[in-house]
Amino acid sequence: MIYRKILLIDDDDDDQEIFLTALQKVLPEVVCDMSGSACSAIELLKSGQLFPDIIFLDLNMPIMNGQQFLSEIKKNAGLKDIPVVVISTSSHPQTIQLAKNTGAKDFITKPDKFDDLVNILAALLA
Repeated sequence: MIYRKILLIDDDDDDQEIFLTALQKVLPEVVCDMSGSACSAIELLKSGQLFPDIIFLDLNMPIMNGQQFLSEIKKNAGLKDIPVVVISTSSHPQTIQLAKNTGAKDFITKPDKFDDLVNILAALLA
């Protein structure tokens, strides 16, 4: 699949900036919308203001966490087919399995090195 529009949902500004910089190295022409809140993102998606080709989703966020977002989006007929890749600091097997059971296409543990993130995104998106 060719990815032209990506949505990143992550409440950490530094993580957003790192992700965007890595993404631009892999797919410089892609449009990446960002949301610091799963609640805001779900409303934008449901209203049709956003319709990405793929969503990258952090799990640890206030109010609505990533797991709750994933459950919500997979219940919505108009949104359920958008692939969601969880990107989290967690590497716990139960967390990964729960995300996949809820409908995540893939699960990425946030790497410590920038180049590792670039390589992961290249493998997923290119």
